Amino acid sequence: MDLNQRASGVLLHPTSLPGPFGIGDLGPSAFHFIEWLEASGQTLWQWLPTTPIGPGDSPYQSVSAFAGSPLMVALEPLIDAGWLAAPTPVGFSDQRVDFAKVVPWRLQQLRAAFAGFETQATPAQREAQAAWAAEQAYWLDDYTLFMALESAHGGACWWDWAPELRGRKKAALTKARKEHAADIAFWTFVQWQFDVQLAAVKQAANAKGIHLVGDLPIFIAHHSADCWAAPDFYFLDENFQPTVVAGVPPDDLGPQGQRWGNPLYRWDKMKRSGYKWWTDRVRRALAQADVFRIDHFRGFAGYYEIPASCPTAMEGEWVKGPGKGLFDAIAAELGDLPIIAEDLGLITPDVIELRDACGYPGMKILQFAFGAEGDHEFLPQTYVRECVVYTGTHDNDTAKGWWHNAKPRERAFAGAYLACGDHDVHWAMIRAASNSVANLAIFPMQDVLGLGSSTRMNTPGTLGGDNWTWRFTWDQVGAEPGRVLGLISAAAGRGPFRLLGLSG
Repeated sequence: MDLNQRASGVLLHPTSLPGPFGIGDLGPSAFHFIEWLEASGQTLWQWLPTTPIGPGDSPYQSVSAFAGSPLMVALEPLIDAGWLAAPTPVGFSDQRVDFAKVVPWRLQQLRAAFAGFETQATPAQREAQAAWAAEQAYWLDDYTLFMALESAHGGACWWDWAPELRGRKKAALTKARKEHAADIAFWTFVQWQFDVQLAAVKQAANAKGIHLVGDLPIFIAHHSADCWAAPDFYFLDENFQPTVVAGVPPDDLGPQGQRWGNPLYRWDKMKRSGYKWWTDRVRRALAQADVFRIDHFRGFAGYYEIPASCPTAMEGEWVKGPGKGLFDAIAAELGDLPIIAEDLGLITPDVIELRDACGYPGMKILQFAFGAEGDHEFLPQTYVRECVVYTGTHDNDTAKGWWHNAKPRERAFAGAYLACGDHDVHWAMIRAASNSVANLAIFPMQDVLGLGSSTRMNTPGTLGGDNWTWRFTWDQVGAEPGRVLGLISAAAGRGPFRLLGLSG
């Protein structure tokens, strides 16, 4: 995808899509949403990470940097294939994802589908899976064994497994692959179906001129197949516990900072390997999306290192990151990289220098623009073309929620700048972003629908609650939001001019 074209789109994680089975997925609603995007003049569909969820149901704390979320595997294709009997939904909410209820139910359906595949698959289907598995073996073999061993150990973290397994002794791994062959086959089936379904969604989107925008978190979870498979790439002690962890220092928004807890990379060892793990990771990301956002891009210039013994982020220091050498190594293997740099937070000159040296567009958040004066870097008149403007992200309140919770001065400034009020602040923000010189403009679906704070996707620094649970129904959408979005985009040169209904 050419990031220099003028385009716009919508930020909506597939789990928020409508559907009868408790959580949005890669099934019929994904294809319907593609049609809605096309009718609304949009050419970008941005997702959050599609990897399995982790603690707090977060897609940013996954057990794998490569695997797809089993929860996003649609059941309809499995039913159509004859592998799964059509299940009866068990009172799921169409407004929220109840992960405690959805996760075991969906896994039960996937295991039933796998049993159907085992007994009914055609030779061609078995050959297709085997060919896919051979191609993906570089990450799949460790991931499927990891999942089987996690189950065999009652869900215990990998550093609490039997010593020969946490230490990856060759004989123990060979034995485990034989003992857990059935479970390994199940997880292989799930990942195959995820890839098949995602490829179909991507093909359908691309056929309509719509590009998928993925999301690549910088760090991985401690309890992950990646950390278990290559512990030498991380700062771990003899018991495989992190000696330092990731986070960000205290600031006005968080007096104790944020202690994320992810293990930190040993960039020196990754460099000696030619950054192969990163190249493999980006290769897979580009197979699944046309462009991707790198979360916490500033960490590649310099990252905040917190002693693992510190319960907060009050203690820590900035450490130099791998810099442009990492991206040069990846590009040498894969070619030009269509990357959006999430350059938010405490941004120092070295971060800007790295972003510009790589040629990646940064991000502008319109909600952040009204807390200072008229020259704030997030006000549209200050933008350069090489950026992506958002009304807000998954970590922000909705536009309407922001308006209601803003300080009086910020609300007055925004009202004067945007010429809006409570009833139309979401459209005013979308219009201002669309009319800016930024090459790309992206809007959360909640803002397109004019929804309030109760529908925000995530509140940083909190676990559980309503985080990651929001869903909508097609009844909420109706005809008007798409029509208005199409008019705004067309008038701003981001969508087909025909949507304006002008002739002559």
